[in-house]
Amino acid sequence: MSLTRRLLGVAAGAAVAALALSGCVAGENSSSDAAAGDTSTTINIDWATYSPLSLIVKDQGWLEDEGYTVNWVQSTGSAKANEALRSGAIDFGSTAGSAALLARANDAPQQIVDVVGQPEWTALLVPDGSDITSVADLKGKSVAAYLGTDPYYFLVQALEEAGLSINDVTVQNLAHADGWAALQSGSVDAWAGLDPIMASAEASGATLLYRNVDFNSYSVLNASESIINDHPEVVQAVVDAYEKARAWAIANPDQTAQILATAANIDLSVAETVITERSGFDIDPVPGDALAAVLAPIGAIQVANDDVESQSKLDDALSTLFAPTFAQQATS
Repeated sequence: MSLTRRLLGVAAGAAVAALALSGCVAGENSSSDAAAGDTSTTINIDWATYSPLSLIVKDQGWLEDEGYTVNWVQSTGSAKANEALRSGAIDFGSTAGSAALLARANDAPQQIVDVVGQPEWTALLVPDGSDITSVADLKGKSVAAYLGTDPYYFLVQALEEAGLSINDVTVQNLAHADGWAALQSGSVDAWAGLDPIMASAEASGATLLYRNVDFNSYSVLNASESIINDHPEVVQAVVDAYEKARAWAIANPDQTAQILATAANIDLSVAETVITERSGFDIDPVPGDALAAVLAPIGAIQVANDDVESQSKLDDALSTLFAPTFAQQATS
């Protein structure tokens, strides 16, 4: 049994218990009509092609319609979004749940305020005609993966399931678009991909070597603690807009796909695959036990790989990672 699987039971129990026992959470005292507050604050928020709801909020201009000045900043991956959050370049960032946990466990002052979706947005890909036909065949091979992101943790879990470890492959730490380019050029044997780039790669002939939705963590929206504490009305306005975007996306899948195709510069048919088959919008947006259960095994990997200092740091991060009140109020 792998180290990750040995730690899973302990980590999962600790995660759920910590969440249940955590005291006052950020945003808990914000009023139900907080979004009607001062709109003089500029909202610094990211948009990302891997977060279609962010594209809808940007495209529809709902925050601007509420009177806010909005500074939209593109994030090209969870790691970049976390960097921007930590530096203060943005107040709201789109990441995978796994990346949010890693940032929090390494003392980043940010919390998850909304669960965007449960996408199947990552898988392992090989070039068309590759002689690699199983995860076990990756032993001794080079794999492109963006460290600290869902595709990387997907790779680790897939290798462990196949009886291998991350040390059995050579990981090339490449941003998602660069990973696809490396696969095309033949400089790597496989790539841990991320939609919508992954869907474009598949349409271009790349083979999905391994899929497993259970190894994908949720798509989440993070907010800096400073804006949570100083401007909860802004946080509520943003989460309200995201929940409006969720309902709009579910009701308008064709238009959502067109928005994604335009933003990502991909074929409409590829965008339709992402939106209709892989986005997972129809979920409870309130961060809680379901998300904690998914993050626990990934947290075990982070500890085992020394990406997080200790299990206690990981447990502390899980106990303070969620600020659920904003999503609760948005959907009440």
